Amino acid sequence: MTTVTTVTSERNAAIVQLMAVPDENVDLDWLRQALQNALFLELATIPPYACGLWSIMSPEADSAVHRTIREIIFDEMSHLGLVGNMLSAIGGAPVLSDPARLPHYPGPLPGGVRPEVEVRLTGLTRSALDMYSEIEKPDQPLARGEDHTSIGAFYRRIRKAFEDLAPPLDTRRQIEQAMPRHGPGNDIVAMRDHGTVLTSIDVITEQGEGTHTSPSSPQWTPEGDLSHYYAFRELYHGRRLVNVDGRWVFAGDPVSLPRAHAVGEVPAGGWAADPVNNPTGRPVAMALDAFNAAYSSMLLSLEQAWRTEDGGRRAQHVRDAIRSMGEMRSWGRLVMQVPLPDGSGWHYCPEFRPPLPGLPGPRTA
Repeated sequence: MTTVTTVTSERNAAIVQLMAVPDENVDLDWLRQALQNALFLELATIPPYACGLWSIMSPEADSAVHRTIREIIFDEMSHLGLVGNMLSAIGGAPVLSDPARLPHYPGPLPGGVRPEVEVRLTGLTRSALDMYSEIEKPDQPLARGEDHTSIGAFYRRIRKAFEDLAPPLDTRRQIEQAMPRHGPGNDIVAMRDHGTVLTSIDVITEQGEGTHTSPSSPQWTPEGDLSHYYAFRELYHGRRLVNVDGRWVFAGDPVSLPRAHAVGEVPAGGWAADPVNNPTGRPVAMALDAFNAAYSSMLLSLEQAWRTEDGGRRAQHVRDAIRSMGEMRSWGRLVMQVPLPDGSGWHYCPEFRPPLPGLPGPRTA
């Protein structure tokens, strides 16, 4: 019988603590904790990007920008699946329903990575794009000269741990999901061997940051597609990234931001914490609660998929998660069309506050 290890919040060290552990002290427990942290880290990036995407008024008219952000979100969802499979493969049980550790907005990235970055939920603006690119920022951006600790640095440490420990891999509780519409490198594959693990980590880091010599990740994406960081910076600067005399600069053709709903920033504690815009008793409360319920359902479905060895049940859980994602998109876009009652001209934004134990429940009663 397979022994499954659940990494609880009480015993799980933050990423900054894990990064400080000397190589000689890295063991299987360290790797499980690191991967659980990575799972929450991937999850934390999806809500802000999704809010930006859903705020675009006309996805058809602004299809290029819409496609760019949409593909980045699908990349992040694929990364979430790959990391969950890595954790499952080494006897861990991925956790996505711990209220104490779920990302909260506004707030920092999980685990103490990039503590100077505050992640917010709002519509698509230049300020939001600056935040997105700060999340994805490499150690040494080709178009900027700053050094810092990045998400990629954390993944490179995980990669080294897999190389050094070479743990046995169990495929019985892993998710497999083809994503052919979203380009090479996006399929969620089972970790059957260490080569697949290492390749998957390379996919995650290069899709996010690019490489130290190129702003794109040509091994994983169609030629010319940029990694997340540089794609967001193009939108922020309003110019294509081009190589001029050996230097990468944002000086190419203009890139126009699409028209987007004026979506307000979700306050700490959600809209119920705003005495003027509290949705309780208003029609928008139903849409906000329905969105949060769909988000909760998605998280629980994915968690359950990684907890069963029954392939049929696991596939159903994945289908349930995909259905919940569609519901989130529909409710999210509806929420963004509702003006705040304060008369500011701003609109509501989805909260991503799942009604799990310890979190607020429905406000429609």
